[in-house]
Amino acid sequence: MDLDALLHDVKAGTLSIDAAKAQLKAAPYLELGYAKLDTHRHLRTGMAEVVFCQGKADEHLVAIFQHLLTTEGAILGTRCSQEQAQLLQAKITSPELFYDPISAIISTQSPDRRGKSGEGMICVVTAGTADIKVAEEAAQVCEFFGAKVERIYDAGVAGLHRLLSKVETIQAANCTIAVAGMEGALASVIGGLVGNPVIAVPTSVGYGANFHGLAALLTMLNSCSNGVATVNIDNGFGAAFIASQINRLAVHGDAKHHFAR
Repeated sequence: MDLDALLHDVKAGTLSIDAAKAQLKAAPYLELGYAKLDTHRHLRTGMAEVVFCQGKADEHLVAIFQHLLTTEGAILGTRCSQEQAQLLQAKITSPELFYDPISAIISTQSPDRRGKSGEGMICVVTAGTADIKVAEEAAQVCEFFGAKVERIYDAGVAGLHRLLSKVETIQAANCTIAVAGMEGALASVIGGLVGNPVIAVPTSVGYGANFHGLAALLTMLNSCSNGVATVNIDNGFGAAFIASQINRLAVHGDAKHHFAR
């Protein structure tokens, strides 16, 4: 809920007092029995509730999307399967929902908004092409929350010159998300090259002794570079949320500034 917009609509006469009261009545959450939708999260934090789609019953998922679209006007869902996306797109036609099978994200943000639009800059760097699935989850979440995103993919330490050719771009970012599997060395290298925060995302990409991302996670947790923080394995969303908060502070100096979605 955007409280400023709500009050402006009442003042302009485009929203009745009763309709405004009905929206405010849902505070601080909307009780659905199987879910409690945090309709005031955007008001408190500047970022609306995001739906984790995986594991949700079809009827619950559709209802959650419908209710959040009513209160927020925009929505983003992560870890959405193709079957779930087809269901949501069939049940919800306005506003249009766009699905990206690589990142498994479904949202009201059209693909043509992805890329270099937005405020500030967050750099998303991957060690390899196999890490792009997690990286795209991070990049698209950052863009949904209003940040400009620069993607640098397949720039791992096995060919360090690829990364070094992009150093100026990475150094210009307010925050960098380093996504890597195997041994996870990328985050430490970037951390030694930049003056702004680096968020390390270990991925489950790798051979047997990688232990499904555990090796990369431990490498990143034990980084000797300063300014490197690590999220959980394959957690592109978690990295993106933190990066968006950092970028918002860099742009506005306001931890609760509401980025336009």
